[in-house]
Formats: sequence, structure tokens, C-alpha cells
Amino acid sequence: MMIYPAIDLRGGKVVRLKEGDPARMTSYSDDAGEMARRWLGAGAKWLHVVNLDGAFGEGDSANQAALLSILKAAKEFGASVQFGGGMRSLDAIQKALSLGVTRAILGTIAIEAPDVVREALSRFGAEHIAVGIDARDGLVRTRGWVDNSGIPALDLALQMRGFGLRTVIFTDVSRDGLGSGLNIAATRELAERSGLDVIASGGVHTIDDVLAARDAGLAGCIIGRALYDGTIDLRDALNV
Repeated sequence: MMIYPAIDLRGGKVVRLKEGDPARMTSYSDDAGEMARRWLGAGAKWLHVVNLDGAFGEGDSANQAALLSILKAAKEFGASVQFGGGMRSLDAIQKALSLGVTRAILGTIAIEAPDVVREALSRFGAEHIAVGIDARDGLVRTRGWVDNSGIPALDLALQMRGFGLRTVIFTDVSRDGLGSGLNIAATRELAERSGLDVIASGGVHTIDDVLAARDAGLAGCIIGRALYDGTIDLRDALNV
């Protein structure tokens, strides 16, 4: 199982939100590159980076500079970056990959224009594309978790698998940023029923959450606020 330290960007700063709510934001750093080096120096092989401004449909020029500094750090350490937030066209995906992103994460576009995901998988390869399935009460949320699509998470996962997708990032929105623990039951069920590699996200608080994700046979685990607040030591997480 791969551990993914999370770096969420808003206005060029490293932040964390609670339940995806911009009004419940904590800022941790003005230097995204320095934060990336902190996690990479602890042994991380991947970083999970989200452009929150893009996800909310706002301007993201400040975040582009932050992303470039993260990618520079990743290159220095020989690590990889998966990146999402507001990528709703093939051009945006192409741009991210050309900058050095290893895996582009698609979210809203999977609901609103699934053929774009199909084309992206065909053009760039399944190793470079993931779909983020963000759900509340089992239904997929879109546009920065603001809108309820009414589509069950499993239905979307199976549709994407039919396109050739291999990797899903599943977030229980109701738990994200709250430290209430992963929704292991729902995440494991999604992995087992879809047959996809599922990376768990949302609610990791202690090393027990990481162990639960590992024991559930999940492909990965994203850790955000727990690293920033110090309830998990990244080296300990990587060691288990």
C-alpha cells in the first residue's frame, strides 16, 4: 500500500479544509515546495496535490507556481506527484502531465463529460489517469463537493472501469479533515465490487487508520490534516 501525503493548495498556500468547506480552512504554509521537501525527506515516494481554487472554479495562477515548486522538489527526490482539482478538459490534463505530473486526477468531468475520461485514458494511458470519487452518503459530489450528482459511487466506478480506468481515489466527504477515521467499510466495498485499485482518503487521524487501510487490501492511503497537526508521524506510517 502506498502512502500519499496531501498538499492542498488555495491561493498558493498549503491549506486544509474541513468537509471541503472553504469557510473552514486552516493555512499551514506559504511555501508549497518546502512542504513537499518535508514529506519527501521523510521518505514519501508520492505526493497527492490538489488545486482547490480549480476545484471551486476559481482562478489558479498562484497555485500553478506552487505546483511547479512541488514538482521541482519531487524531481530532486525521484518521487511522483498525482494532481487534481479543476481539470475538466484534455488540454488541462495534457498541460499537467507535460509539467511533470505523473498521474492526473479527474473528478467533476467524470460525471459531466465521461467521454473526456475515456479519451484521456486512450491518449495518455491508465497509469497516468485516476478518477477521484468524492461521495457523501454513497452519492458522488462534484465541483468542489458543492453539488450532489445523485449518482452512486459504485455506478461511476464501474462505468470508469469499462473505459479502462485502473485507479480510483475515494473520499468520504463527511469525514474529510475531521480526523474521524476512514470509512473503511465503504472504501473496501468499492474496491471489492469494482475490481479497481482504490486509494482511501478522508478522515485519517492515527496510525490505526493507516493500518486499517492496509489490512483492507487498499491500494493506497492519503494523509492530510493528521500530518500537519502531528497526530501521525509520516516515517511511522511509511514503516508500517
